[in-house]
Amino acid sequence: MESLPTTAKPERRPRSKPLHASKPSILLAFFSCLAWLYVAGRLWQDAENRKILASLLQKNASQRPVILSVEDKLQVLGCKDLERRIAEVEMDLTLAKSQGYLKNQLRQSGSSSDPGRKLLAVIGVYTGFGSRLRRNVFRGSWMPKGDALKKLEERGVVIRFVIGRSANRGDSLDRNIDKENDSTKDFLILEGHEEADEELPKKAKFFFSTAVQNWDAEFYVKVDDNIDLDLEGLIGLFEHRRGQDGTYVGCMKSGDVIAEEGKQWYEPEWWKFGDEKSYFRHASGALIILSKNLAQYININSASLKTYAHDDISVGSWMIGLQATHIDDNRLCCSSVRQDKVCSVV
Repeated sequence: MESLPTTAKPERRPRSKPLHASKPSILLAFFSCLAWLYVAGRLWQDAENRKILASLLQKNASQRPVILSVEDKLQVLGCKDLERRIAEVEMDLTLAKSQGYLKNQLRQSGSSSDPGRKLLAVIGVYTGFGSRLRRNVFRGSWMPKGDALKKLEERGVVIRFVIGRSANRGDSLDRNIDKENDSTKDFLILEGHEEADEELPKKAKFFFSTAVQNWDAEFYVKVDDNIDLDLEGLIGLFEHRRGQDGTYVGCMKSGDVIAEEGKQWYEPEWWKFGDEKSYFRHASGALIILSKNLAQYININSASLKTYAHDDISVGSWMIGLQATHIDDNRLCCSSVRQDKVCSVV
């Protein structure tokens, strides 16, 4: 049989999508990439910023205020209170020392007074190597000698010629003084002081320091070697002021500061006395009286006490910073014409 002819259906081929249908996908992918790059860039930038901030915080950590706890604040306050109490104790100690409360204060050899008895006064008469004739004049007039000097000490008054040592230690000048002292027993030799005109301000420190170490007295007196004393009148003055601590007695004066080098009384440190160039009130160097606690203050602080060109200015400068009572007694103005003065210029 003949087969019937069949018609074969043609094979259907898949149709490709048109090109314009894939454009949105490409754009979407492009913008996704941009977004990813943007986010990644921001994250990287934030990381760098954090590193910079961390380094800045670490660098400035020491400059930031410290936050204290309550315990820390109490500890700080306790330390400040302790510092305040230490400062107060130091001030009290300085005051006690200035008033003579010293531990293990030893007396040097050469003191002839009874250590258990307080003297009325120690009088130091300045002298020099070439002043033997003047010393003999004093010994024959107002100043006792020999047994009379010892009897005066029994009354509570010690008198000594005050002198330092020669620049050439142990030379004939020193030997002559030692020989004279062996005979008269009326010298206070300042072993640590060099006897010279330019060293007179330092001599005051050495005298008061040595005297207060050697003798326990109410008063310590410095007298120039051109001064005659009314000894009984001076003793009466001491008796009247016995028991007065912190007394700085003398013929009080002031005056112009000499700033021109080469002139008499020239003061090298004139600029320290202000534009007016005037000295503060101080006792005349002819005769200076200090109570015991003031002399002890000089003894304790002698290493740090400033000296000026003149001894009376130096002593006055030491007193001006203390609780010292400045007493202007006209009877101690040795060049005055008062009839009741206790000293006179030779």
